[in-house]
This record gives sequence, structure tokens and C-alpha cells, in this order.
Amino acid sequence: MADITLKALIRNRQGLHARPSALVVKTAARHRGCAITLTIGSESANAKSIMEVMMLASPAGTEVSITASGEGAETAAAEVASVIDSGFGEEIDPAWAPRDS
Repeated sequence: MADITLKALIRNRQGLHARPSALVVKTAARHRGCAITLTIGSESANAKSIMEVMMLASPAGTEVSITASGEGAETAAAEVASVIDSGFGEEIDPAWAPRDS
């Protein structure tokens, strides 16, 4: 099986902190047959580990690479990317809001 890699942008004002990290881990944990890694710059984290994800603490505007492998990798990567791109249900920083085409 090939790895699937997607990109997402941290858009919420507060960036990646404890609550958004928990949402990422909760989403990733639903995909038991799949390994999911988040990469920001040169740092990587197992998306199913709250401690590892929290160590990636990053501000709004940071690009995140989501790499998934295993059963349901495409769906898993898309769901994690969607949680990140959505701003974690928090206020979106206007500088990083999606642009309407």
C-alpha cells in the first residue's frame, strides 16, 4: 500500500494547542488500521499520540503535512486534514481564512 500525503493549514487564531491537538488525536484514533504522521517543518508526530501532537504547537498559518499508510489511508488523511483546515471549530484568523474562488 502506498502512503497518502495531504497538506493542511492551521487557520485558527490560537494555532495548534491542547484542544485542537485532542481533536486531531480523536480523529486519527478512529482509524485503527492506519498509521498517521503529522509533520511541521522538521518535526514529526504520531497523530494518535496526544503528547507528540501537542509538542508540534504551532501558530496560525503553519502548513501541516499529514501522511497516512495502511487500511483506509486516504480517508484517514482526508479526515485529519479536514479537522485542521476547519480551524478546529475555533475562530479563524482572517489572514488564513479560505479564499472564495
